[in-house]
Amino acid sequence: MTKIIALTNQKGGVGKTTTTVNLAASLAALDRKVLIVDLDPQGHATMGSGVDKHELEASVLDVILGQHQISDAIINCPKAGYDLLPSNGDLTAAEVELLDIKQGRERCLINALETVSSDYDVVLIDCPPSLSLLTVNGLTAANGVLIPLQCEFYAMEGLSALLDTIEQIKTSVNPDIEIFGILRTMYDGRNSLTKDVSKQLRDYFGETLLKATIPRNVRVAEAPSHGLPVTKYARLSRGSQAHRVLAKELIRRLSL
Repeated sequence: MTKIIALTNQKGGVGKTTTTVNLAASLAALDRKVLIVDLDPQGHATMGSGVDKHELEASVLDVILGQHQISDAIINCPKAGYDLLPSNGDLTAAEVELLDIKQGRERCLINALETVSSDYDVVLIDCPPSLSLLTVNGLTAANGVLIPLQCEFYAMEGLSALLDTIEQIKTSVNPDIEIFGILRTMYDGRNSLTKDVSKQLRDYFGETLLKATIPRNVRVAEAPSHGLPVTKYARLSRGSQAHRVLAKELIRRLSL
């Protein structure tokens, strides 16, 4: 059964898109059929997959607004190993146009995904770093949430706000949504603050805190400029290996 996973954090700069792209490539390398939905107007997951966001014939915007079939907008990314529903800056228009939809505006994405989701083992939704109608669409479509989190002081405050948002989604439009895991990114186990935040997360969330961690790694930072996941750009790097460990943990945890 297809698992639809929203990667979200209302705080920017936590490695959300990097995790989406590299997790997708790692799952694909383990023989899972993967679709990335780039729901962020910045289009970074699109560019990081080797697709020029400025030359799209159709995008997630067209799909959400019902102007194109989702199958016409999905692009195969052979170098990365997965399929992509791309995005660009035009997606900012969706915020205004979705407001004009009186009923079911939070279900535009899930309605579109229903026609193709069974073709995939995993759908990863890269949500924007804000609480918007786009994020609400992503959370409404998802079976569960993966939360990338940087181990710093302000991250805990942001996490609390995000959990409140997920609870509101659960109460109002998606009662089955779960938190599939909290992922520590830009991780440095030698840092005392990292250790302190990790302990707080472990004490509060228990098994929801993933064992896998994603370290700071220059190869991970370089890979998007080459339009490749780090698993393809620098296969033996620490960053690449960490994402493979993450993929294997999620496969076990979610029976992917």
